[in-house]
Amino acid sequence: MRLVFAGTPKAALSSLDALLDSRHEVVAVVTRPDAPAGRGRRLTPSPVAQRAVGAGLEVLKPRRPGDADFLARLTVMAPDACPVVAYGALLPPEALDIPPRGWVNLHFSLLPAWRGAAPVQHALMAGDEVTGATTFRIVQQLDAGPTYGSLTETIRPDDTAGALLQRLAEHGAGLLAATLDGLDDGTIEARPQPEDGVSLAPKLTVDDAEVDWSDPAFGVDRHIRGCTPAPGAWTRWGSRRLKLGAVSLRAEVTDLAPGQLVIGRRATLVGTGTHAVELGEVQAPGKPRIAAADWARGLREVPARLGS
Repeated sequence: MRLVFAGTPKAALSSLDALLDSRHEVVAVVTRPDAPAGRGRRLTPSPVAQRAVGAGLEVLKPRRPGDADFLARLTVMAPDACPVVAYGALLPPEALDIPPRGWVNLHFSLLPAWRGAAPVQHALMAGDEVTGATTFRIVQQLDAGPTYGSLTETIRPDDTAGALLQRLAEHGAGLLAATLDGLDDGTIEARPQPEDGVSLAPKLTVDDAEVDWSDPAFGVDRHIRGCTPAPGAWTRWGSRRLKLGAVSLRAEVTDLAPGQLVIGRRATLVGTGTHAVELGEVQAPGKPRIAAADWARGLREVPARLGS
């Protein structure tokens, strides 16, 4: 089949590579416009755009996928299907109607669970033990189209959202390629999603990433890992924000109030709604990320608690 691939971030690269190595013909990619990046905030092409240029593919960067020029160019390309991985923009009906086999999305959850922009983060923060990836045909309703196939992935005790997303991206690439093979052969058919079990995973904001120390220790741990690397978990440290790396559970310490900070010779502990957690790395405003013990030793005045 003739394919036009739509994707933007690093998580989409495994799928693009898999399709370039498949029996199908990738004729172009669609990606988000160049965006500011790095300390200099220079306009930089997306990871998918950079990979596509290296592969000699045409790159389309519409401001909106409903733009007339983009729709006209896509029509001329006449793709049989448009595989999608984390493109980052809503597709209008005019675009959805162009490829006869539709826009086939690889979504990083077991639909209908965690429909939305941040399924991996929300699965971690909710305490899920298993997640996965699903291929489905895009319709106007958010992530509600009929599904083709899925795979499962166990959430590991030390997973961050970044690590889990990378595994799902790598394993999901094969699922997407197999789905397109099945569509080409006529050996796969879409099945409606169940009406039960729908949950939503909207994009996380910086405010969403603030740690609530009154949550159970397990929830604090999952919240921090779910917000790593983006948007980055943090807590209030007086009038400032302290960014947080992974924590360790300290179930034997149960006498600390939520947010209470105790600095020991070997560990820096914080109370939660259940038992304490040990801070790993932290980052004060304008400073590099360092071990919590080093941060604590450098404090002129030790706060009684975090989160206030």
